[in-house]
Amino acid sequence: MDAPRQRCDPPASAGPHEPFDASSDAAAVVDTAGVVLGWSRAAEALLGRPAAEVVGRPAARLLDTPVNPLRAASVAERCRSGMGWSGVAALRHRDGHRLDVDLRVSASFAIGGGECFLLSAREDRERWTMDPSVLDGFLVRSPVGMAVVDRDLRFVWLNDTLERIGGVPRDQRLGRRLSELLPGLEAEPLEGMMRKVLETGAPVTDHEYGGWSWADPYRRRAWSTSFFPLVDADGTVTGVCYMVLDVTERWNARQLLSLVNEAGTRVGTTLDVMRTAQELADFAVPRFADFVVVDLLEHVLSTEGHGTWLTDAGPAPARAVMRRAGLRSVREGCPEAVGRLGDRVDFLPPPHDARLLIDGEPVLLPVLDPADELWVTQQPERAERLRAFGLHSLICVPMRARNTVLGLTTFMRSVNPVSFQPDDVLPARELVARAALCVDNARRYTREHSAAVTLQRSLLPQALKGGTALEVASSYLPADPRGGVGGDWFDVIPLSGARVGLVVGDVVGHGITAAATMGRLRTAVQTLADMELPPDELLAHLDDLVLRLSEEMTDDEAARQSSAAFLGATCLYAVYDPVGRTCTMARAGHPPPVVVAPDGRVSFPEPPAGPPLGLGGMAFEAATIELAENSLLGLYTDGLVEGGDRDMEHGMARLAEALSRPEPDLRKLCTSAVRRLLPDPQPDDVALLLARTHGLGADHVASWDVPADPAAVAELRALATRQVADWGLDELVMTTELIVSELVTNAIRYAEPPVRLRLLRDSRLTCEVSDASSTAPRLRHARSTDEGGRGLFLVAQLAHRWGARYTATGKVIWAEQEIP
Repeated sequence: MDAPRQRCDPPASAGPHEPFDASSDAAAVVDTAGVVLGWSRAAEALLGRPAAEVVGRPAARLLDTPVNPLRAASVAERCRSGMGWSGVAALRHRDGHRLDVDLRVSASFAIGGGECFLLSAREDRERWTMDPSVLDGFLVRSPVGMAVVDRDLRFVWLNDTLERIGGVPRDQRLGRRLSELLPGLEAEPLEGMMRKVLETGAPVTDHEYGGWSWADPYRRRAWSTSFFPLVDADGTVTGVCYMVLDVTERWNARQLLSLVNEAGTRVGTTLDVMRTAQELADFAVPRFADFVVVDLLEHVLSTEGHGTWLTDAGPAPARAVMRRAGLRSVREGCPEAVGRLGDRVDFLPPPHDARLLIDGEPVLLPVLDPADELWVTQQPERAERLRAFGLHSLICVPMRARNTVLGLTTFMRSVNPVSFQPDDVLPARELVARAALCVDNARRYTREHSAAVTLQRSLLPQALKGGTALEVASSYLPADPRGGVGGDWFDVIPLSGARVGLVVGDVVGHGITAAATMGRLRTAVQTLADMELPPDELLAHLDDLVLRLSEEMTDDEAARQSSAAFLGATCLYAVYDPVGRTCTMARAGHPPPVVVAPDGRVSFPEPPAGPPLGLGGMAFEAATIELAENSLLGLYTDGLVEGGDRDMEHGMARLAEALSRPEPDLRKLCTSAVRRLLPDPQPDDVALLLARTHGLGADHVASWDVPADPAAVAELRALATRQVADWGLDELVMTTELIVSELVTNAIRYAEPPVRLRLLRDSRLTCEVSDASSTAPRLRHARSTDEGGRGLFLVAQLAHRWGARYTATGKVIWAEQEIP
């Protein structure tokens, strides 16, 4: 063959000590006659023969054994078909020693028109082999439990680890099934998985389960198991191999996390201290214990806020006086308990004292001995219950939150034979810590809510007096405690001239701040009403007050008020005049009043809807309506008509229906209307003020025009005293004469006509003198040498009270006397 001789070298980076790099193999090119055409450096290194000794010579000279012609022809034919060949060959090194190599022959290819083959070889190094005893030792002593069962699920082999995990000796396992040995390990489900592996050939991995074993019968453990099919040479499944790993710590951590997370949804659902304590007891039984008691210090249940124990307060009191707040048992009726819910208790596990509550570390008693001398002497009744109901293990966990000692939670087991272990202390601590935070939240909220309710009730009117002009009744329904105390208020204010002021309002927000603001606004309304301001002017002054209060609020107070961060309120103020049977009213963002006529017809008169108080810069308008005798006037807050559907129109229709029912007793009507509209507690306070109107008839009113002549004073005195006598008020004749004389004289002397004198007999006797002047009267203290200036001073001494009010045409000076 005239093919050129050539050298075939691998890349320079390859080396003979890179056994997994094909580029480092020894390589040669051989033609169909078996002559070497090319020789690589790796081939020189492998056989110690330079290219000059090999190229151009038969390759058979390199073999350690004679060439088999039939085998060589078979290999050449295979390579010509494009498949290539690989096998083991024995070569002779230049120094004479034999080399066994892995030989590969490539598919044939052409060089210079001739057919060639590429041969590559690497030394056949001795493979690592494992002694059967080493493999057997590895399987037997592996930290993972392993076993092999046959198609009948009977043990045929297991290692030492599985024997130790299960606690059943090897000779008792072999030939028997899992369900016959360890029924407490969910044996039937496990055997079901093995059967599935036998049927399908598909493995099952990392199946976790919990249970007890003979090796540790008093502690629940968890394992992870995997099942694999055993397949023989012809693909037949002959059995199952399964592996078992103890994952108790991982299981317990996951169970603890799940327990604590679930407790977060079950404990603390309300802001009630007793309910929260009971929720803790209900949750822990039977998940964690068979008997649970939650005892809270008395100050935690008190609304006074005194006597709080702090964790850094130094020495603890000698005794811990607590109240039983939570109680639960797997036995119906909790017969194990010495104290019942609400009872005063002082239980602390001997030999501990009250310092245990402050130190805060849980107490674990894995074994309770009712015959122990400390239990018998310090807790004799409880020692007897331990014996009677088999209470054998205990964990006590102090309840603390935010540096405050709250009480003690005790977990006990009786039906569950497994004693509490140190691993159980952590879940007990976590459960109690979660509940303690909820109890402290409830405690703080309860105290704030109680203080707000107390403040609110103290600021609301304790008695309503409408005089003879109005029969009044009210109903106030506090909000659901979860919604917080609101700022609803109402009032009935007696005014001069037998008139009566009615007011209802609602402060934005909840809590103590809203209740305090309500009290300030109610006081302001009373003061402004005493100044005899008309409704629209009164609301204007009240609006200015709310603006000033908003400016005084701190950022924190504003944030507590509402998301809008400003102080606001709504209000409706009405003045009823029994003489003219008129009602003048103005409102600031408040729902309109309801009027029920004597014939049962219901209407909602709507005076101009002014803006809510606190916005400023907008005017208020008043409107006057006439009310027939025995009409029913109702003022209310929006919580009464909003209801659950938040539909004001629907709520007002329901209110109209409730008030239109005939009911002579105004108190019963008021209470029943609120209950009909709001059968359940609402998130907002509700106030309803009802007034049944009565007119002041002509026989109770007398009036005369006053001429601008001082000589007319004597005649007016006579007319007035005669009228008082006709009313049967002889005891007031003299004082009335003096009051009329002074008031009429001052009007004639200083005021502008027309002047008019009016007497009203209501619950009091009122003398009024009106004129067209807007000059305010002034009370003077005359000197002993002055000849006048004592008129109003005398009026103030003789009358129960006196004052002045302004009208559209001037002013009215009035003085009231108590009727004997």
